[in-house]
Amino acid sequence: MMTEPNQPPERIPVPLVFYVTDRRGFVLEDPQAVARLLEIIQDAARAGVDAVQLREKDLSSRALLDLTKAAMHHAGQTKIIVNDRLDVALAAGAAGVHLGERSIGVAEAIAFRVSGRAPADFLIGRSCHSLAEAQRAEKDGADFIFFGPVFATPSKARFGPPQGTRALAAVCGGVRIPVVGIGGITLDNAGACIRAGAAGVAAIRLFQEAEDLATIVRELKKTN
Repeated sequence: MMTEPNQPPERIPVPLVFYVTDRRGFVLEDPQAVARLLEIIQDAARAGVDAVQLREKDLSSRALLDLTKAAMHHAGQTKIIVNDRLDVALAAGAAGVHLGERSIGVAEAIAFRVSGRAPADFLIGRSCHSLAEAQRAEKDGADFIFFGPVFATPSKARFGPPQGTRALAAVCGGVRIPVVGIGGITLDNAGACIRAGAAGVAAIRLFQEAEDLATIVRELKKTN
């Protein structure tokens, strides 16, 4: 069911499982890395992830647009969400955008949806590293947030030490929108995020290094 242009879109069903991409994690030449990435996106979509977030920050606008369109083709009905680049997400017809600290603000992105320049069901997420940031994102109209790093992970090292499930629980209890735990997520600790109140989890290496994506996603969907 579609919503009115000035209303937020329907929420993604929970539990959420996000595959966050990073083609630079492959020891391959870039064309081969892109091909491998698209293969994993297709496998992850078939395995049942709720969304694929394209986190390819070093790409040019044209390259990111081309990758987004290719990812949408490989993902079928699975949602493709673009990191940072609202313009690319809209040009490609992606399901949404995920904003970081250096992106445009949530309120600015929401204005595109309110004005009809973005579809009514266009999703707008935000990465947050504190309860205050999460509450601000919710106030500005974000549909969901990523919070982390919950556990230790190389990709989030610049944000400082892991915040742990206690901080995750505080954020989950402090906002009403879905909170997705990210940072060092494994099959062994994903359940701790859900028990802390998270609506789901997001990961890079858990998917990109998986030998059996279908089993990974199935087990994540059963976490509680």
